[in-house]
Amino acid sequence: MTSPRTPSGAPDPQASQAHSRLAAVRARLELPLVRRASGMLDGRHRSVFSGHGQDFDEMALYLPGDDVGDIDWKASASSGHPVIRRFERQSNLAMVLAVDTGRTMAALAPDGGTKADIARFVCDVIGYLARGRGDTLALVAGDAERIVQVPARGGTEHMEMLLRRIDTMLSLDAPPSNITHVLDRVLTWFTRRSLVVVVTDEVRPPLEAELTIKRLRTRHELLVIQVADALPTDFGTDPVEDVETPLGLPEFLRARGDMAAEARDAVARRRSDVAAMLRRYNVPTVTVASESDAVDRLADLLARSRRARH
Repeated sequence: MTSPRTPSGAPDPQASQAHSRLAAVRARLELPLVRRASGMLDGRHRSVFSGHGQDFDEMALYLPGDDVGDIDWKASASSGHPVIRRFERQSNLAMVLAVDTGRTMAALAPDGGTKADIARFVCDVIGYLARGRGDTLALVAGDAERIVQVPARGGTEHMEMLLRRIDTMLSLDAPPSNITHVLDRVLTWFTRRSLVVVVTDEVRPPLEAELTIKRLRTRHELLVIQVADALPTDFGTDPVEDVETPLGLPEFLRARGDMAAEARDAVARRRSDVAAMLRRYNVPTVTVASESDAVDRLADLLARSRRARH
């Protein structure tokens, strides 16, 4: 089942362009969260560039937000304080942001906000972390009719431009979603082994994309961030429409408990099928239901994917 929407339409992408996306993210993030997420990217750096490990740099006191996996327990026991081992990166991490910009990404999220806002914030956080670490970030964004490619570069200006491109594409009048189209372009465009971060709907990539997922996984590291859908039965008597087919759902149907249960079961089955496919190829995934939990969920995803490599 596709997500509902309100008659108010899509958010104005121009409103978010009047200020720095990266500055706005920085204002919302607490330092321990930033350190935690950035530390997890260090772990992905070691796995992406296998065979090109990091040189030991120094010992340092553990601070909130540091990765506990970096604690040197022997040195900690000797000093009486938690101590971590820091390493010097030998090369920047190559990252690719693969974003689903189909119209379902502009529908409602479970908290009543829009999935587009959540997707924007997730992309902003990834851009902020990449800029802060000096990594390069590329973009492949698209749907059934459009595809946008932005080559990998670093720096604030590049990140801001990349995030604005995503802004302009997320709207209710966008073409239908086709994340397989986006992933196929990543597969053909990028030859250097990279960390590919996919931002899409909670029941995607579809099962039909299995071959593409399998091929991508042999060439790149792959993480999938799924933005949660709201169900049409979640909003009581409030009017809702389906974004794929502009048909309203009558109130007497929205109020039926058996219909709500059936909708939940259908989404759970689709979510389970997609999760099983991603597990077959060891692709870590996480579902984000609101902007408030996005950073924690992203950090958890990076931590799980790092542990899976050890």
